[in-house]
Amino acid sequence: MTKIINPVLPGYHPDPSILRVEDDYYIAVSTFEWFPGVQIYHSKDMVNWRLLTYPLTRTSQLNMIGNPNSGGVWAPALSYSDGLYYLIYTDVKSRMGAFKDTHNYLVTAENIEGPWSEPVYLNSSGFDPSLFHEEDGSKWVVNMIWDHRKGTNSFAGIAFQEYSVEEQKLVGEIKNIFKGSELGLTEAPHIYKRNGYYYLITAEGGTWYTHAVTVARSKTLSGPYEIDPTNPILTSNQDDLTQLQKAGHGSFVETQNGEWYLAHLCGRPVVDKKCILGRETAIQKCYWTEDDWIRVEGGNHPKLEVEAPNLKQHPFELEPNHDDFTAKAFKKYWNSLRRPFTEDWVSLTERPGFLRLIGEESMNSVHHQSLVARRLESFNVEVETAVEFDPVNFQQMAGLIACYDTDDYVYLRVTQHEQHGKCLGIIESKHGKYDELLDEDIPLTADSTKLKATIDNEWLQFFYAEGNGDWQKIGSKIDISHLSDDDADYIRFTGTFVGVCAQDLSGQSLHADFEYFDYQEKK
Repeated sequence: MTKIINPVLPGYHPDPSILRVEDDYYIAVSTFEWFPGVQIYHSKDMVNWRLLTYPLTRTSQLNMIGNPNSGGVWAPALSYSDGLYYLIYTDVKSRMGAFKDTHNYLVTAENIEGPWSEPVYLNSSGFDPSLFHEEDGSKWVVNMIWDHRKGTNSFAGIAFQEYSVEEQKLVGEIKNIFKGSELGLTEAPHIYKRNGYYYLITAEGGTWYTHAVTVARSKTLSGPYEIDPTNPILTSNQDDLTQLQKAGHGSFVETQNGEWYLAHLCGRPVVDKKCILGRETAIQKCYWTEDDWIRVEGGNHPKLEVEAPNLKQHPFELEPNHDDFTAKAFKKYWNSLRRPFTEDWVSLTERPGFLRLIGEESMNSVHHQSLVARRLESFNVEVETAVEFDPVNFQQMAGLIACYDTDDYVYLRVTQHEQHGKCLGIIESKHGKYDELLDEDIPLTADSTKLKATIDNEWLQFFYAEGNGDWQKIGSKIDISHLSDDDADYIRFTGTFVGVCAQDLSGQSLHADFEYFDYQEKK
């Protein structure tokens, strides 16, 4: 019997919105401050998945310059109707404190791979919007309502309003159709219709270890909604941290053969409930009871292995994990922070066979960082690159980075020092506190320097080699458990990336050339 092995999307892939169109399955996931916006994965069998496309590729669709850490794209919702794919998403402009500025938009496309339309603005009353397509052709948007007032429930319920395709805006009365269950923190609404019932699926309990998927139903679309008496239908068993944790924020799909599955986010802690890979995507098999409630097979805790649907196996040829930068376009797994790949700061053609980065702002910046990175998708990984860089002052840096956000990263960087000349050292930022991990940086004499990092769960070790010389360790093992949602004193939502970057804090725009990037997962 074929199995789904969870998580099906390892590494930072939260808030899955799953959709079937004929024989194709798609999952859209949140991307927060990373660009392009929204990853869409594709499968034919729900076992094998490939990164297919990004719908938000233009700043006219998503301008995140200045967005806070863990702002940007929250909880995309993917649907299909009338020959069009619909994608609703939130662009979060502020998120700390009492207020949240959360702007909700809609884009459409005739083909899942695009081109996707310019965005239609919907509202800003809360986040996690989704779109329900009624059988009569009407369309309805639901999103959670954020209440900033003191002494109130910040998660104030689920807003419900009609969307006019002709007018391209929300119209009619806004109604709060669901205040949530006793679990609280009600968000991530999705509506499904089956056997005369409308089912409202929400995430509750907060997106941490108490996260859950809850269900309510009604005979009418606008409610009132009756809460499933056995809620939650999915949550994690915190007594067994070897199993999937943080299970919640789910969406359903029905196969061609009438089987039902639930896609949901989850996390896998490496130490002290810290998940360096971020929140991942898993899939559970479901069934319907005689009285029309949906249940997860085997109980309401997520399983690492799940019976796959009765579909022909369809593996994909995936993009190679070695990039020699000879192509004219970026491989799909590469991302940047808050802005698209444009020739004013990054180029694959300026020097053929190299990735050229123009040094700009610091690793603290939420505006113009020159950083190209990919998700860490395994607990045991080796990454390697080679850089040619000729700094003339200490404000110019380039190298290999493992980062969570502007507060938390470790960085093996080439720079210039008044006494040592061109040299190599390690920077760490932990909870926003800057440190240098070597007593003295190491002088470099070769034009090219190879840089490597090995990651083993919460431990990272850097290495370097000059020219064609032998690899040498640099520094001690570094605890990278702070590169996680769970180690900060505030809530955050992304995951660890590995990649290359360059900075020129002097404003002289010095470039660095990277010859290759190799990412290898270890057993």
